[in-house]
Amino acid sequence: MRNQLVKCVMLIAAMAVFSGCQSGKSASGESNTTFAKDALTPYVQSGQLPGAINVFYKNGIQETACVGYADVAAKRPITMDDVYMQCSQTKGFCGVTIAMLVEEGKISLDDPVSKYLPEFKQLWVLASNKNGVKTLVKAKNTLTIRMVMNHTGGFPFEICAKQGNIKGGGWSGGAPLRQTAAIAAASPLLFEPGTRVQYSNTGIDIGAAVVEVVTGKPWNQFLQERVLDPLGMTSTSFWPTDKQLETQVEMYDCVKDAPARYRRQNNMQQRPYNDSHVFPSAGAGLWTTANDQLKFYKMLMNLGVGENGVRILKEQTVKDLLAKSTRPKGMGGYSLGLSAPETDTENSWFGHGGAWGTNCMVNWHRKELKLWAVQLCGQPRPWDKARAAAEQKFFRYVIDNSGANAYTGRVK
Repeated sequence: MRNQLVKCVMLIAAMAVFSGCQSGKSASGESNTTFAKDALTPYVQSGQLPGAINVFYKNGIQETACVGYADVAAKRPITMDDVYMQCSQTKGFCGVTIAMLVEEGKISLDDPVSKYLPEFKQLWVLASNKNGVKTLVKAKNTLTIRMVMNHTGGFPFEICAKQGNIKGGGWSGGAPLRQTAAIAAASPLLFEPGTRVQYSNTGIDIGAAVVEVVTGKPWNQFLQERVLDPLGMTSTSFWPTDKQLETQVEMYDCVKDAPARYRRQNNMQQRPYNDSHVFPSAGAGLWTTANDQLKFYKMLMNLGVGENGVRILKEQTVKDLLAKSTRPKGMGGYSLGLSAPETDTENSWFGHGGAWGTNCMVNWHRKELKLWAVQLCGQPRPWDKARAAAEQKFFRYVIDNSGANAYTGRVK
């Protein structure tokens, strides 16, 4: 009898891990499909994928899947309310705050950065670096807000103060935003502003420093008051509480044909995650949950309106500044802290990913969304193809069944 009870408990636990999860209070209806869960479960069973959250959404229908564990050793199932580092997805939050100021007429994307941060008045470009001797030339082009926000400003990925493996470096450590901007202004650019692309946390941090000057508030405070609080994103912060970190999605290294290996931390994001060494970075560093992340990206998908009915941005602002590229043609698609197409069409997606594998993309034309949350470093990621196939099945299923309810119960 005791053995049967133990087996029953183990079966229930296994079902909880692989059966998916609910998305909390949401205006969307659950699809009752299991495309993502079915695709991902074999990789969880093999140990290659410790745990993952996947959400597919189309026009009010949502498939939510939580498979595997937030902590494999503790056998703690992953949930929509577990906190995790979203890394570069933070950039889109800065993009929204910049778009707000443009919308309100307080800044223009083509304003010189030096209009708000005088240290950028004269910039130098690295012309050559031979035998340890650097040759610098004065920058000819004016650095604009547009350039720092779409990675064409010429800045390195991080300033020197935030590089390396020492405590205090990394995405949420190292320096306040204004100090980061000052260091960047005193350092040589990698190329003439506006002529090339270099993915850069530094540029986004400079954009956030502009927000601070214009609003007279710390960027994280402005973000809290104008975006996070109105959308009800109560679990999103640069300083997750000790209580929240008890449900942290732990980090793992991908291993080829073997179970993923636990990783205590990444050098760019070191423990403790919420002490005095942590400074907000707009380039990366914002902690969140899947439930909270959905609120932000559904706002973008709905052209500025949250699911709670609160308007964050005007419809045209999202269309013009966030959903399509702000770069010169031929330089790839990127808007303001968000990956976006050069030309916005019915098939266009915009959004962003993060270094540990998180990603969320939306299509405002078709009201579609796809969210993926993991905390994984490295390669390979063999489940990507299976997830892509599940995505196709879900969106095809919703299209094929879109009119089913309209005829249920009717007779001629």
